Amino acid sequence: MNILVTGANGQLGSEIRAVAALSRDRYIFTDVEELDITSEEAVREMVARESVGAIINCAAYTDVERAEDNPEVAERLNSGAVRILAEAMARTGGLLVHISTDYVFGREVYNTPCREDMKGTPTGVYGLTKLHGEQAVLASGCKYIIIRTAWLYSEFGRNFVKTMLRLTAEKPQLNVVFDQAGTPTYALDLARAIYTIVENRLYEGRDGIYNFSNEGVCSWYDFTREIASLAGHQGCDIRPCHSDEYPSKVKRPAYSVLDKTKIKETFGVDVPYWKDSLAVCIANILKAA
Repeated sequence: MNILVTGANGQLGSEIRAVAALSRDRYIFTDVEELDITSEEAVREMVARESVGAIINCAAYTDVERAEDNPEVAERLNSGAVRILAEAMARTGGLLVHISTDYVFGREVYNTPCREDMKGTPTGVYGLTKLHGEQAVLASGCKYIIIRTAWLYSEFGRNFVKTMLRLTAEKPQLNVVFDQAGTPTYALDLARAIYTIVENRLYEGRDGIYNFSNEGVCSWYDFTREIASLAGHQGCDIRPCHSDEYPSKVKRPAYSVLDKTKIKETFGVDVPYWKDSLAVCIANILKAA
């Protein structure tokens, strides 16, 4: 099968590139330079020319703050482009694997891990446009797997882990919010889960929304302390602070831990503990430095 990966130069796309290196399938990796997914004509032409049987959509407008000032751009990429990809697969009978986010939650203050059937109540433009993207997939009639994830990091690109590695090495003191709880996700673990589902054709007859993040729960403060500890950055005094000490254009979810029961029971995928995966990623980053 020919599999189109969009947003292939990002964190998740880069990990899928590595994981799929020995696949029996043919992967076609594209980013904005190779394919404009907001163009229906360009997507149709690519799907037809390459006989695409599945699309893994890793592309998104993910700048939460800037999305508040650029709602039309965020909507075009997070919803309009998703509709185009979904309809392309609906026409050919192909599969769309679409990556969504814990930011579809937030207004309702849940205090137990969020299940796939809980109502999405986003608090900002980013979450709202990602929810619209999910709705576009459902309306298209295509075969689909939607995977909601959270707090994504990797060795690639810019992310919280790499930023905190730098700051805890440079600064004598750092204030980090402790009143937002969730679970970090190592992009390699998510890539492996997607690969398992697609490579083994486990998706047949199992359309649906699924959650995937690493196991466990922490705050951004806990996350930062673990990053510093693993890196040996003992000279930085990391202190907890409240979210309202950092004025923001968007209210972030206070609790967005994702329940992974469904994806584990349906596909048998492995979900590592967040501290174990973080240790692997930081070791790789430090080795490459």
